Amino acid sequence: MIDILKECRGAKNIAITGHTNPDGDCIGSCMGLLLFMQKAFPEAKCTVLLERPDPSYGVILGIDKIRHEIPEGENYDLVIVLDSVVSRCGFASAVAQAPAKVINIDHHKSNPGEGDVSWVEPDAAACGQVLYKLMCATQEGKALMDRDIALALYIAIIHDTGVLQYSNTSPETLRIVADLVSFGFDFTTLIDKTFYENTYVQSQVLGRSLLEAFPLMDGQVMVSRMEQRTMDFYGAVKSDLSGIVSQLRIIKGVKIAIFIYEVGPQEHKVSLRSGSDLLDVSKVATYFGGGGHIRAAGCNINGNFYDVLNAVMEQVEKLLAEAAKAE
Repeated sequence: MIDILKECRGAKNIAITGHTNPDGDCIGSCMGLLLFMQKAFPEAKCTVLLERPDPSYGVILGIDKIRHEIPEGENYDLVIVLDSVVSRCGFASAVAQAPAKVINIDHHKSNPGEGDVSWVEPDAAACGQVLYKLMCATQEGKALMDRDIALALYIAIIHDTGVLQYSNTSPETLRIVADLVSFGFDFTTLIDKTFYENTYVQSQVLGRSLLEAFPLMDGQVMVSRMEQRTMDFYGAVKSDLSGIVSQLRIIKGVKIAIFIYEVGPQEHKVSLRSGSDLLDVSKVATYFGGGGHIRAAGCNINGNFYDVLNAVMEQVEKLLAEAAKAE
């Protein structure tokens, strides 16, 4: 295990970043580490570089300080990449270059470990879980833990575990969550506000996606799509599409869910979910240059919707055939 305080000591200008379309784990991890670093190194300048998070994460202290572009002329001597590889950090990928020291902390098994220092725990339920362990590995770090840091890490963990219901939730995960909630924040409200609560627009696009979903392979696969013109009609943005693929996955009989939406001309984002550890959808995502977990993964593919779906289904069919042999 790396000594995160030792690795960061001496840095004067620190950037913390994560993947594009940041989810709860990415946002909570970045903000939790920011608050931790500000306490540990008050003389250093610390900045989070991320795409704009959903307003529901406004409960996290300091989230309004996130920068959505690299400040002109800014040079960082330390860049910490969380919950991602460097290449998937969008606009912030540019800061992870020499002479900056790069630390990569993650839990995706598809991450080979990048940067000058890396720590990847593929068995961990969330990047927030990995961070908690690194922060509390020493007495110095443990003494810095407070309510606001704990709240951010709690959000990270509940979002990547489906509020502790996914199979990646381990006894260690539960012990860490128990310690985090002991700091006294209202964890039930946090779950409602950041995980379950939907806006009217989010409810509309979810309903539209379910209405237009269609089954493949005798109902083993459920597919839905969202075109840019449909998003424009509802006034929806990318963050409003979060959770749709999970709703497709829980339809009875579905083994793999696929949600595809436009992110640019002839470019689509593909989200994949599976209901079994035998169906490792990260293999499909990795094949197309993406990544993720056994049961939750994603990638971007160029082409029209039908080209993208046909390409993905070719890999999904192989995955289902392999799982059938293993059963």
